[in-house]
Parts: sequence; structure tokens; C-alpha cells
Amino acid sequence: MPTHEQPLQLIAMRIRDLRDIIGLSAQEVAEKTGIDPAEYEAYETGTRDFSFSHLFNIAEALGVDISDLLTGESPKLQGYVLTRAGQGLEFHRRRQYQYHHLAYNFRDKLAEPFIVTVRQDEPGAAKQAHSHEGQEFDYVLEGTLKIELGGSDLYLQPGDSIYYDSSLPHAMYAVDGDCRFIAVVMKEGTKA
Repeated sequence: MPTHEQPLQLIAMRIRDLRDIIGLSAQEVAEKTGIDPAEYEAYETGTRDFSFSHLFNIAEALGVDISDLLTGESPKLQGYVLTRAGQGLEFHRRRQYQYHHLAYNFRDKLAEPFIVTVRQDEPGAAKQAHSHEGQEFDYVLEGTLKIELGGSDLYLQPGDSIYYDSSLPHAMYAVDGDCRFIAVVMKEGTKA
């Protein structure tokens, strides 16, 4: 099972290098992704950890797959990719989130499928809501998931699902223990 405890410095270096290769300034990428320029600079220097939304938005702005930023390699498979139970590209973003990307090595994806584990936060902990282009589908497997979505608080139990416009600011919390769910992020302009 590929596992990538990606040091922030490696991801930051890949972002800087790709941005330089395509000839964009840090300011231009910050504007394209809707990230404050000072915050974006912190990402590029590896002094601040990325949310999934910011990583997704940066990959989109640079015209690469999120796997390029995480692994330094472009996806190569086409036709199909089979991911066995417990497999996939494992990566962690911030302390609370663990991801297993289920199709990281499939090229030209229209959607990004994940198994996500959200760890329960300290009581009263607040997360900054993020957004990204496209749409998202989440299906809860275990635990209780609280989603703050566009000003509403929604609670999902095992078997519950939600489909939403991911440009709405959203933050996810595990309630009463850790929560595990399937997340499928569809890119902007994707048609079924």
C-alpha cells in the first residue's frame, strides 16, 4: 500500500517548481485559488499545512493532478484502476484528517474518490471553512459527521449521504469519536 507522509517542504517545493515551470507568479496562483497572498506564500515555503481544499485548488490552478503534488509523479493508468480494501495512496492533512485516495494513479480523472477518516476534535475546536470548485458527494461509513455547509450545521450517521456544491464554504467534524466516510470530489465542468 503506498503511503506518503509527505513532508510539507516536499509538497511546497513541488508547488513552487510547477508554478515556475508554467510561468505564474505566486500572486497569480493566490488570486486563481482565492487564497490570501501571505497565506499562499506560507504554503510555498512549507511553513503552513494545507487543507485538502487548498491543495485541490492549487493543483487545479497549476493544471496538474493532486497526485503530482503529493507524490511528485503523474498518474499513468487508464481504462481502469483496481484498489483493494485498505489500499490506495494514504496521506494526512493536518492532524484531524487521514485520506486514502482510491484512484490516485488513474490519469485524466473526472472525480477524486477518497476514504476519509476525521478524528474527533477537542471540545469547542473550530475549523476554518474552505471551498473548492466542483461538487462533492460524501457517504458516512462509521461514526457521526458534522458538516458546516454554507451556514448550516448538518449531522450524518452511517448510511447517510450528502451531495453539494463544494464552492459553498464547508468544514467537517467527527462527533462522539472518529468518523470514516467516502468522499468523491468532482471537478468543475464534469458532466455525468
